[in-house]
This record gives sequence, C-alpha cells and structure tokens, in this order.
Amino acid sequence: MSAVQTYLDQHKDRFLNELLDLLKIPSVSADPKFKEDVFEAANFLKSQMINLGLDAVEICPTDGYPIVYGEKIVDEKLPTVLVYGHYDVQPADPYELWNSPPFEPAVKDGKIYARGACDDKGQVYMHLKAYEIMKETGGLPCNIKLMIEGEEEVGSENLGPFLEANTDKLKADVVLISDTSMISMEHPSITVGLRGLSYVEVEVTGPNIDLHSGVYGGAVANPVNVLSKMIASLHDENNHITIPGFYDDVVELDENQRKAMAATPFNLEDYKQHLDINDVQGEAGYSTIERTSIRPTLDVNGMWGGYIGEGAKTVLPSKAFAKISMRLVPNQNSEKITALFQQHFESLAPPSVKVKVTPHHGGEPVVTPTDSVAYQAAAKAIEHTFGKTPIPQRGGGSIPIVALFESVLGLKTILMGFGDDSDAIHSPNEKFDLYNFYKGIETIPYFYQYYTEMSK
Repeated sequence: MSAVQTYLDQHKDRFLNELLDLLKIPSVSADPKFKEDVFEAANFLKSQMINLGLDAVEICPTDGYPIVYGEKIVDEKLPTVLVYGHYDVQPADPYELWNSPPFEPAVKDGKIYARGACDDKGQVYMHLKAYEIMKETGGLPCNIKLMIEGEEEVGSENLGPFLEANTDKLKADVVLISDTSMISMEHPSITVGLRGLSYVEVEVTGPNIDLHSGVYGGAVANPVNVLSKMIASLHDENNHITIPGFYDDVVELDENQRKAMAATPFNLEDYKQHLDINDVQGEAGYSTIERTSIRPTLDVNGMWGGYIGEGAKTVLPSKAFAKISMRLVPNQNSEKITALFQQHFESLAPPSVKVKVTPHHGGEPVVTPTDSVAYQAAAKAIEHTFGKTPIPQRGGGSIPIVALFESVLGLKTILMGFGDDSDAIHSPNEKFDLYNFYKGIETIPYFYQYYTEMSK
C-alpha cells in the first residue's frame, strides 16, 4: 500500500468531519441575507490553510466577496500549479424539496447530502487534504498556489480585476480545477471543454397596478400571458432557438468527431429512469450527449408574476418576470449573444406592454488541449488510482474563470473533477459520494508527481 493510501486510510474520518463543518456554513453568494456566512466560509478556509502550514495565507478583499489565497514554494525552479475553486454555493431553494436540511449535512448510504457537497466545497477540500498528504508523506514535488473565491455562483465579476492586479502573485505553469464531473467511477474521464454562459433577467410591465381580472380582464394586456408567449416563441417546433444570428458563430463538429462522442458510455434508459422522465427532449438532429455539451441552449430558470399564495386572488398582474440562461459553445461570445437576445426579446413585445432586459453575468466557452504535459499527467494520475485510462469529454456547465485564466494569465487549465452527473448540483438533495471524495484526495497527489516528472 502506498504512503498516500496509508495516510488517507488513517485520517479519512477526520477529513470528512472537517468537510462537514464547512458544509454547515450557508455561504450563498446570490442572497445578501447570507453575507456574513460567506465571509465565515472564507475565514474557515483561511484557518485550514494556516493549520496546514501553507505560506502567505491571506483573505484578499475585492469589491464583492473575498478570495482566499495560500501557497507553498518548494523551489522556484520547479513547476508551479495554481489550484482554483470556490467556496460560495447556490441558493438551496426550494427548501421543502430537500430530504434533510441543506446546511445540516447528512451522511447516508455512503453519500454526503448538503448544498455545496459537490459544487464546490467537497471538491475544493480534496485539494487541501491532498496537500496535507503530500506534506506529511514527504512527497511535495513542486510549487503550489491555491486561490479559492466566493463569487463563482454569481459570475465571478470581481475575479478578472483581481487576476489583472496580481499577475506576479499568481504566476504559474498550469491551473488545476476540480469543479466538474466524471462519466462515472467505472468510466473515469477528464473534462476537455465547457460551455459559456449568458444570463439575463426579463421584466414585462402592463398596467401600473394589479387589476381586478373580472373588471379589466380581456381589455388590458396580462404581462404573465404576454411573457409566456414571448418565451414560447424563443424555440421552434424542432427546439431550435429562434433568435436571429444566435447560431452564426457555432462550430459544427465533423462526422468523425460526432462518432467519437457517440462512443462515450451512455445508457439513455438509465438516464431517463434516474430523472423519472418518460422521454428526453431537445434540438432535433442531435443526441442527448451532444445536446448537453456541443450545442447551445436557452432555458428559463425561473418565472413569476401575479398572485402565487394560498387560495385564490383574481388579479390581472402589473408585472411578470423570468430569469433566462443561455449556454454557449466554442466561438460564441457571451456579450454578443446577450445583445442579440435583448434586441430580439424587445422586438417581440406588443405595444400593450413594456419590456426590460437586465444582463446579469456571462462567461466564454473553452476547449482545453489533450496533448499537453498537464493533461497527460492528469490522465496518468487517474489511470494509476482507477486502473483505467480516462476518457476526454466535453462538459455542459460553465466555469467563466477558465477563459479568464488564459486571457489574463496565459495559462491553460486542467479540469480534473470527481463529481457525478447524478450529484444534483444546483438542485435539492445535492450529494457527493464518499468514494469520489476519497478517490479525489488519493489521485491529486499523483498529478503533482507526474506533472513534475514530465515537465523536466
């Protein structure tokens, strides 16, 4: 048994309990009522870094939530890995759909249930514990810098300025991120592409106050009805997005590339059964795997207006709202897509209502190389601990910082995540398998070892 595995076996209960303490902190960056909790999570991580003996540990203020930073420089001549993660989490609403309270982590059937368990506190904590193992077993082969932010779930607005102001501090050879998933533990994989994001909020206003639906219904535009029709028109009968120019920059994969994607292990019946759906739905002419990775999308994330309380209240609402996200693929630009959406959506409005489109945040799509030393080191590390060569796969989610790392710091990123697509991130009952948590801690030290050896 290796020194890494031996140390992990001896301390895995402590590692878990420390993670549970972090998961108890409701660090929801999107909701101001959790402001103090977000800062508490930052301080928790700072304390952990100090206890681990990292150097230059500090909480770096931004115009929003702070960035926690720490480093260990073994030798300036050795490679430097910059680890990125985030300690903020998505809102836990609707709370009533959780089987256990989202910020009272529960361990059941080998899984941790809590908001942030997988995205991204559990995966961030793997890196802290992997560092501990390397330090305690005498196996720290290169330099490490850790940068953990608190605004990823709200678009990382302040991270770009931080990178630009700290290029010397953040100088490294590669970025390592664990904020993605694998195909499965039986079919380990490395994410080699992410979709971009354009996120907007729309508001439709009719009369200046809520009106009696009997007195005014049929004569005055109902904003909820109008908004529903506007949103419905954003897709055609083939689930193709109808915004003019939306697909102009989309890169189409050739037949060989699509065949390679089709070879990815995937069972459609298992997929439907897990989600409890009778069938899938999406853009005509593309498979489920393609729809969730290489094709752009437009989805309503929330929609509201009028009376939604108990019982009945017959009103014609004054306003209706929706939050809409668009996932983007290589060559699409978030600012351009946001502008196209705004122009088109405003053009859909009848003269009986007023429309307002508010952009929230965005990020650019990325594709990472598979022929780099860093990728080969990650693949070798996973092969060492899983006994299988990992499959390169495109992910459907967005991590805006990946494109920023390349444009500001000139660094490529390795997306070596240990989540599972069934982990319900952003949903009720988010989980993280203990097997995945410990497997990540076991695997990460080998990435450092192989990356250092292969960089010589």
